[in-house]
Amino acid sequence: MKPEDHASAARALIDAERTHTQTGLLSVAYPDITMDDAYAIQAQVVAAKVASGDPVIGWKIGLTSRAMQQALNIDIPDSGVLTRSMHFDSGATIPAGRFIQPRVEAEIAFVMGADLGGEDVTRDNVLAATDHVAPALEILDTRILRADPETGQPRKVFDTIADNAANAGIVLGTARHQPNDLRWVGTIAKAGDTVEETGLGAGVLNDPVESVVWLARRMATYGATIKAGQVILSGSFIRPIECPSGTHIHADFGSFGEVALTFA
Repeated sequence: MKPEDHASAARALIDAERTHTQTGLLSVAYPDITMDDAYAIQAQVVAAKVASGDPVIGWKIGLTSRAMQQALNIDIPDSGVLTRSMHFDSGATIPAGRFIQPRVEAEIAFVMGADLGGEDVTRDNVLAATDHVAPALEILDTRILRADPETGQPRKVFDTIADNAANAGIVLGTARHQPNDLRWVGTIAKAGDTVEETGLGAGVLNDPVESVVWLARRMATYGATIKAGQVILSGSFIRPIECPSGTHIHADFGSFGEVALTFA
């Protein structure tokens, strides 16, 4: 893709979010799209948000489960950017029409106490830089169609990455913990009275700490670092739960805490 293609694709995604009308698959419009192209588009979308007064507050990591990687025929995670307007308190009601096709995932959030960066970042570096971890929900949305209406081709990883890794919101629980034994942190996620999903932290690259290691190393390849105070969504260990209007979500992490939200 050419730089002007990146700009055009970014404008289409921005317009889709503004108008709540999904745009077509970039992987169909640009069959030769690469990972680098997708991240370049994402960067332009984020830059537009920042320029409008919506600063970066952290990062999300996606495609951390083996099942999702196999579904998209890749072997690495992806990442997106969290901005201030995406943050919601636990128990919040999301206004009707805020998102196009919202879904939620349960995750462990890392809140950083120190900067973290470098191609040689280790697990111990992540633990030392983390102020605390907390239960969280990620709100997913898609500004891109899930499938091409003419060919039936589903979204590819390039579409998802360009669309900020499908990120749309973050809901943080109030409980705070040290990042110990996160492989065994689990949740029971309910929509209304129905248990939709259960899972364990080990579903995230065998340990959510390793997810943050991956992010720090990837960011180092283009000269960026994770900053103190930023929030890192380490990846979901449940499948996405569809959230049409009227859905109430409650994620019970046991002794680790709880998170809830309602879609008006």
